[in-house]
Amino acid sequence: MMQFANQLAERVGKGYLSYSSCKEALKDIKLWELYMQGRLRKHSDALHFGSIYDKLLFEPQSFDKEFVVVNDDKITAEIGGKSPRATKKYKDWLKEMTLDATKSKLGVVNANDYKQAIEMIERLDKTPVREEFLKGDYQVEFNSFIEGTEGDDIPVRGFLDCKGDGYISDSKTTQRMSGFKYDVNKFSYDIQAYIYCEVFGVEDYYWVVQEKAYPYAVGVYKASPRTLEGGERKFHAAVAKIKAYLDGHLIPEAYYNYQEI
Repeated sequence: MMQFANQLAERVGKGYLSYSSCKEALKDIKLWELYMQGRLRKHSDALHFGSIYDKLLFEPQSFDKEFVVVNDDKITAEIGGKSPRATKKYKDWLKEMTLDATKSKLGVVNANDYKQAIEMIERLDKTPVREEFLKGDYQVEFNSFIEGTEGDDIPVRGFLDCKGDGYISDSKTTQRMSGFKYDVNKFSYDIQAYIYCEVFGVEDYYWVVQEKAYPYAVGVYKASPRTLEGGERKFHAAVAKIKAYLDGHLIPEAYYNYQEI
């Protein structure tokens, strides 16, 4: 059972896979190797805002233990101009604030982002969505196994936003609601849906989506059987590539993608 996990741990330092690692493996095995070794650092404003939003949505009581809200009204007024946040003075100020927060092991949150996240959640709570699709256990971590195509056990780890009664829900923020269904494939959210449904033995998986632009439209998307099957295919394709890497049949630096489109 543990052969695959042991191989992973020996080669890249982690004895399990996650949604994110499978996504990287599908793109490029070198990216996957770097990710597993902790050498692929990804940060974006969208990811940062998403973490703020999720914390306020699911665990507001512990927000202050992880984040500090920074109001930059005074410094931007002092700098003036059309783009004060693009100036060196502002960036130096923000760097100093970030260093202070880091010493306290806190993440820095812009006051405007905090206000926006609160307003978005207030809009969501005016709908019945929380009661119908976000009721259950929040931020659930898991360590489990999924049966591979060769009958072996593939170790998987992750955490989900909401484990409800017979369903799983994932919170997403987006620029455009109309584009979310394309994001599912683009960002391989279907792999995540498959892994979580397989681990917890449920068939109903929902994405609760909210636009970041006022008036903060709310939508719910259910993963269809076709979407879950697509996630399953992607998961096992990623595992096959990783096994080829572990067996020495796939050299990261020499790998390239080839497909007919």
